[in-house]
Amino acid sequence: MFCLIGAESAIFVIFVVAYLFYVGKSPSGPTPAILHAPIFFSICLLSSSWTIHRAVLALKRGEVGSFAGFWLATLVLGALFLAGTGLEWRHLIVDEGLTIRTNLFGTTYYSLVGLHAFHVTAGLLALATVSLFAFFGHVKKEHAASVDVVSLYWHFVDVVWVAVFLVVYVVGR
Repeated sequence: MFCLIGAESAIFVIFVVAYLFYVGKSPSGPTPAILHAPIFFSICLLSSSWTIHRAVLALKRGEVGSFAGFWLATLVLGALFLAGTGLEWRHLIVDEGLTIRTNLFGTTYYSLVGLHAFHVTAGLLALATVSLFAFFGHVKKEHAASVDVVSLYWHFVDVVWVAVFLVVYVVGR
């Protein structure tokens, strides 16, 4: 998992550098000024790091029911974040006319935020798979180390969002 996270981090660095390099270089609008920081959905995603941490701790103690509850809460919080990304994109496309083909800003914005959304989706699929195993009684205390590996990926997704949020909604505006 650490090798995957290292490789994915390098990809995100490339996308962040590209975003920062091209922001403000589009000869025509829209510009980053149309963005509204998704505070609520960001809080949902960042809170999910706490719930997944609690889930892993619960499983290490053998509290499978508590694990399942916290794990499911993580899944719901991540899904809310992804839904928020979808709502933001809908607004940008329909109301603001910003698509990936509109200008350099649109291309780099959707590439960077879309890359993150892809990773959230992959994480949600992993979370849902573990949830199904838990639902059918196949997750036990001895699986805590494996579940912890999945949680590392989810923490990575959260940390990357902090960087993407700062670049797109704070520095890049």
